[in-house]
Amino acid sequence: MSTESAGMSAQSSDTSFFGHPRGLATLFFTEMWERFAYYGMRALLILFMTSATDHVVTNPAGEALRDNPGLGFDLATAGAIYGMYTALVYILALPGGWVADNLWGQRKSVFVGGCFIAAGQLALVLPWIPTFFLGLGLIIIGTGLLKPNVSTIVGELYPEGGARRDAGFSVFYMGINLGAFIGPLLTGFFGEQYNWHWGFGVGAVGMILGLIQYKMGDKYLGEHGHLKAEMAAEDVEGKARKFYTVFAVSLVALAAFAFLVSNGTIPLSLQQIASYLGYSVLALVALFFFYLWTMGGHTGDENQRLGVIFWLFLLIAVFWSGFEQAGTSLNIFAEASTNRDLFGWLVPASMLQSINPVFIIIFAPIFGSMWVWLDKRKANPNLPLKAGLGLVFLAVGFFVIAWGAANTADGALVSPAWLVVTYFLHTSGELFISPIGLSAITKLSPEKRVGQMMGIWFVGAALGNLFAGLMAGTLDPDNPSALFSKVAMMVGAVGIVGILASPVVKKMMRGVK
Repeated sequence: MSTESAGMSAQSSDTSFFGHPRGLATLFFTEMWERFAYYGMRALLILFMTSATDHVVTNPAGEALRDNPGLGFDLATAGAIYGMYTALVYILALPGGWVADNLWGQRKSVFVGGCFIAAGQLALVLPWIPTFFLGLGLIIIGTGLLKPNVSTIVGELYPEGGARRDAGFSVFYMGINLGAFIGPLLTGFFGEQYNWHWGFGVGAVGMILGLIQYKMGDKYLGEHGHLKAEMAAEDVEGKARKFYTVFAVSLVALAAFAFLVSNGTIPLSLQQIASYLGYSVLALVALFFFYLWTMGGHTGDENQRLGVIFWLFLLIAVFWSGFEQAGTSLNIFAEASTNRDLFGWLVPASMLQSINPVFIIIFAPIFGSMWVWLDKRKANPNLPLKAGLGLVFLAVGFFVIAWGAANTADGALVSPAWLVVTYFLHTSGELFISPIGLSAITKLSPEKRVGQMMGIWFVGAALGNLFAGLMAGTLDPDNPSALFSKVAMMVGAVGIVGILASPVVKKMMRGVK
């Protein structure tokens, strides 16, 4: 047995982390701290951008405590920035995966990505608009490098596959939600109670801690995540030259475009840019699938399964366009229209962003057990039906918050219970549609298209995030119920269509369960 094979065998038999390889702990905490930074910053982002430049923190009695100036952007501009930022985080996972596979390996990509994220969070600490946009750009690049590749290494820890790998990913998933729970609590406390930039600084500290423990736990990952040894050095060098050239040209082109837009040479608003980006991506995906169906060289069954993937792509885009109102319009509603007085302390609105991950941690195992129980009784809903039901749960959540928002006339504040119930329903919808998505993509994809179809799933999430920001930009703070009702009807209509179409879509799966 070779040294490398022996090392991998030892890693696969390691059970020192609650029955799993010790390397899983390294990746668990890396992902936890990255999600801590991401969701903590996301909880503050829309509030910071729309907060007035002369904003003063007050207590529930209305007494001024301290200055905490924001950027003073109008809601439409802030929504467009939020949408493009969260969309690009997902889209750059595609080149991030390519870099790992062809240039650096997953291990290096994760570390470099974490460094970019930490640098971006530190840039947000500085109180200038140029460093704000620089920080967003660095976080986008860093997340694109880290997010897809840390999951890949998790999979490599279980070369035997099977139930043990599934259990490992379940543990890893808890790390994601633990970070998403803690992040908004700490960044919200420091960001809203004291200074926005302190909140962003907390995110930077979290990512730095994640990087330190990642390097300290590097030895427990064995040989997993390194660039494949069989790749010729000259091939890697050639790909590297092309990549760095394309990367540099793209940065220059983006900087030039931003300069021409900012000085009015190109008369486009941020909302228009975001809209054109969204429609362009949607058109490109549609053309890509048309190419696959007509000239992709697939069998009839494969083409039908590709049709199912395209249908799921559309449903997941609609789902995230509603779900991601959590970080935008629902966050603003929490700040402006929710009674957050807790025994004389005004609870920061961003802290309410921790409700969803708490519900995920509680109910994900329950939903998982429920699917197993239903499957044994041959009553488990099929994949397209689950997707439609997920959208319906999301819509019901928006009807609830629209009802609550209707009680905010003349500046009245409503109980945070409206948001808690809404987030519970949204979490239920998420557990119907999101966890089963990636698994379904791997089963439905033609063998040579699995990576591309996984990318399409991420692009669907990106589109949803982009349009979520644009929709949030239309929120009327004096009548928030109007937007929530509109989103509820849109998402609900798509969900009902998804349910009605599920028998046909199930047949198109051609036996895949």
